[in-house]
Amino acid sequence: MIIDSDIERYIEEHSDKEDDLLKKLSRETHLKMVHPRMLSGALQGEILKTFSFMMRPLKILELGTYTGYSAICLAQGLQENGKLITIESDDEVLYLAQKYFKRAQLENKIEIRIGAALEVLDTIDDTFDLVFIDADKKEYWAYYEKILPKVRKGGIIIADNVLWSGKVVQEKIKSNDYFTKGIIDFNNKITEDKRVSKYILPLRDGMMIIRKL
Repeated sequence: MIIDSDIERYIEEHSDKEDDLLKKLSRETHLKMVHPRMLSGALQGEILKTFSFMMRPLKILELGTYTGYSAICLAQGLQENGKLITIESDDEVLYLAQKYFKRAQLENKIEIRIGAALEVLDTIDDTFDLVFIDADKKEYWAYYEKILPKVRKGGIIIADNVLWSGKVVQEKIKSNDYFTKGIIDFNNKITEDKRVSKYILPLRDGMMIIRKL
């Protein structure tokens, strides 16, 4: 978490409230999952939902379903005949996502693909308007290289956790801290990539907003 807790509380107090369904999903995730911090949460969820409603995408791709919070937020902005494909490697957490997709009446708009994201991406031929990356941090650049050709011109890629609890500015990174190294490598390469415009939104753990030129 990068934002001061008092500031984050102030933001929450002056933003739309988390709806009841997402609040229940968040609560159940914290009760039943080992790593509930992986949940997007209210503030980030609202940002994702806002991007989706602004773009009115026909197709969305998500890497990292977890318990489905971010997928629900993103899918709310889909066109009537739109589709969100979400990829998750851990099938043991998906029962909760499926339960809440149904409660949100989005089960017909959200398609779950199970498996390693890099492998699943090779089986997808669609063109996407909006992409959300929140999976294995070591593989961010590899994901990006596979995803960019599948994004339409003007499409948006949002990469989560690009500030990685502030570790990206530490002078010394442990030799075995592959997640931090993966994020730093991704950020550095994106900065030099002339195929896109980019901006880091300092919300929660940092969100890189990338637009394909």
